[in-house]
Amino acid sequence: MDNSREFFIGNRKIGRNAQPFIIAEMSGNHNQSLERALTIVDAAAKTGAHALKLQTYTADTITMDVDRDEFHIADANSLWKGQSLYKLYQEAATPWEWHEAIFSRCKELGMICFSTPFDATAVDFLEKLNVPCYKIASFENIDLPLIRKAASTGKPLIISSGMATIAELDEAISTARQAGCNDLVLLKCTSSYPASPENSNLNTIPHMRELFNCEVGISDHTLGLGVAVASVAVGAAVIEKHFTLSRAEGGVDSAFSLEPEEMKLLVTETERAWQALGKISYGPTEKEKASLQFRRSLYVTKDIKAGEILTEENIRSIRPGLGLPPKYYDVVLGKRAERDIKRGTPLSWELLIGNLSDR
Repeated sequence: MDNSREFFIGNRKIGRNAQPFIIAEMSGNHNQSLERALTIVDAAAKTGAHALKLQTYTADTITMDVDRDEFHIADANSLWKGQSLYKLYQEAATPWEWHEAIFSRCKELGMICFSTPFDATAVDFLEKLNVPCYKIASFENIDLPLIRKAASTGKPLIISSGMATIAELDEAISTARQAGCNDLVLLKCTSSYPASPENSNLNTIPHMRELFNCEVGISDHTLGLGVAVASVAVGAAVIEKHFTLSRAEGGVDSAFSLEPEEMKLLVTETERAWQALGKISYGPTEKEKASLQFRRSLYVTKDIKAGEILTEENIRSIRPGLGLPPKYYDVVLGKRAERDIKRGTPLSWELLIGNLSDR
């Protein structure tokens, strides 16, 4: 496999030659409880997820408290229909004073912790916590000043592609690279909550990889594991899924978040999917060689006297595979036996008059 785009985030290699990098997104599922947030970290670590991601903003850094229609969610299909943006982000925000405790807990448990900044002040704040990388959310992938700010740190950048056109993604990636970002991941993302498999369009993943010459992955908002596991087969090196302790306990993103047992299964099944990709291979593998003897081959199925003709009655293609290959069936029919041959003998050229072993 081509590994020219690979790099590290913390101690984890990012690329198709490495196990998919699994990110558990806490988002607002802490329900404004630091204790719950830390419990989410503990649960995520137990699942085997490699990283925990936060979102770093306040309601005031992401929107304004304005009572007009455009500052409210009107989409009838939205989980948050009717809410004002300001109040929603107040409810969902992770208090900045919690970050250090969450980062410390992740470090204790051997997890990578990083965040999505939503403005320049968040980048400055996260730099003080020595984050190993940054994530740019789909709704911010057109915010070139923010991308420039995060990229100027020189740290790896993960950018979600939700809603973006090719031209917009090209602007975002060019901005990041010009600002000093050398290590970049582009995540295929469908910005609906929850998203549907029909709108996931995973075949875009290899196209993005070649078009933008970077590692790719998926930020998956669908229910269940199928889309995420399938993404590995088309080249996803990074998989981000929202994570909660229990959907039944609620939370702003709980409806499309994985619970601990599901996240654990995601880690296992995406690794299996990655292992299954292997390489281009024909012929028996080392593990298959022992099974070659059980292929079909030509056997004597009735006693044959010397000089007797081989016919469909006394020669058959059966298992095991110690006789001549079945492709010679039509060749040996009508030939005569060199000597007496007992039933159950694998057929060989030496048993035939005229010895056809030069075939």
